[in-house]
Amino acid sequence: MTNLNLSPHLEATILATTSASRVQVTEMIQELWSGYGNILRLELDGERTVIAKHVRAADSGNHPRGWDTDVSHQRKLRSYEVESVWYQNWSQQCDEHCRVPRLLVYQQHDSETLLLLEDLDAAGYPVRLNSVNDRQLDACLSWLAHFHATFLHAAPTGLWKTGTYWHLETRADELAVLDDRPLKNAAREIDLKLKAATYQTLVHGDAKLANFCFSEDGQRVAAVDFQYVGGGCGMKDLAYFLGSCLDESACEQREAELLDTYFTALRLALETKHPRIDPSPLESEWRALFPIAWTDFHRFLKGWSPGHWKINTYSERLARQVIASLS
Repeated sequence: MTNLNLSPHLEATILATTSASRVQVTEMIQELWSGYGNILRLELDGERTVIAKHVRAADSGNHPRGWDTDVSHQRKLRSYEVESVWYQNWSQQCDEHCRVPRLLVYQQHDSETLLLLEDLDAAGYPVRLNSVNDRQLDACLSWLAHFHATFLHAAPTGLWKTGTYWHLETRADELAVLDDRPLKNAAREIDLKLKAATYQTLVHGDAKLANFCFSEDGQRVAAVDFQYVGGGCGMKDLAYFLGSCLDESACEQREAELLDTYFTALRLALETKHPRIDPSPLESEWRALFPIAWTDFHRFLKGWSPGHWKINTYSERLARQVIASLS
């Protein structure tokens, strides 16, 4: 593959900032959602590889589920700004327990943004998964726990005030078409309960299985895609992650076990990151908020894509229990 996917300006920027004499696109990893650009693997001087996340806002257009609105467009543009701030100002706080790619170059030019990032494949995280075994699942839960501990009580300066892409303030259109009346009526109170949590942190905001990169042995994991990182209760990430990689039966049968795994890792992380914080009240609060966080995403999903496979009897049962507890 040639450099056709790089504008002359971006090619020149990469060469200048990396001191390379030659850059070649070796792989189109993926197109960005709704046509906002692409993610490329680049080879520098025929030797080392890097990842380029190349955003072209002017190219945006077609949403795969028909949600083409100015609100959606502005949310996308803001998400790329947030991700740029994350890599420039926040990502350095992540250690090996919540590994993320290192930022090599940030460049903004007209409507184009370039994030040149460490290639996690070359760094020892070459595996992408569609399903997980227990070792891989535990690695992700540990990553989330350490991430949440690292940023506990952090003010999300430059990031989303409320992290995640589905929170109520940005999803008025989806709420308007939601035909589950009890869930619709409870949506605001559910949102307020999550925002009122005493223990706030940064949430990844899109912590699905597809955004985790694994080592060959499955014991280590790194995460990518920080467009929706921002403030919030850590249970939002946990509920969303478990729903992304477990089927209805596994969610039902393993909920208690997996919550225990996460909170064991969180306690260990807090011993290092915040030794003066008593983890018991945090755990008590967040355990109570887990079904509320799950129901919050369920509310978005039923408005956004009513036939989605994640809408199942487990989610419906949790939602009914949460709504009953509110009333």
